[in-house]
Amino acid sequence: MKDHSYTATIEVAKSPEDVFEQINQVSKWWSKDFEGSSANLYDQFVICHPGRHYSKQKLVELIPGKKVVWLVTESKLDWLEHDKHEWTNTKMVFEITPKGDQTVVHFTHDGLVPEKECYAMCDQGWNMVIKERLFNFITEGKTI
Repeated sequence: MKDHSYTATIEVAKSPEDVFEQINQVSKWWSKDFEGSSANLYDQFVICHPGRHYSKQKLVELIPGKKVVWLVTESKLDWLEHDKHEWTNTKMVFEITPKGDQTVVHFTHDGLVPEKECYAMCDQGWNMVIKERLFNFITEGKTI
């Protein structure tokens, strides 16, 4: 059975090591509503947009220049009608792969599948966050 979790891929002209470091600077590309730390294994951080989104992430895997994995330990998406905690126990996985003089970042929100109520809105949100904000931060140093 094929996994239908949300994915996005970007390709940048930076080294895998640079990309790894920039992914870990979450407050510069995901959200200014950031609390905590996102640099070391087992660090935890919260993204909170009051009345809309709350999620607490824990860094559960860090392989320098290759991979970053966050486990969502708590979540509340206030705009959902049914299960407001759909993100809880999902993982956000960044796989970093060299490709010639480029680096490919393959992002998967493991567990965010089309059957989830939040999928359509989260698909749009992640497309903006990964394909625009993260891409612009890595390629141009542009922060949010």
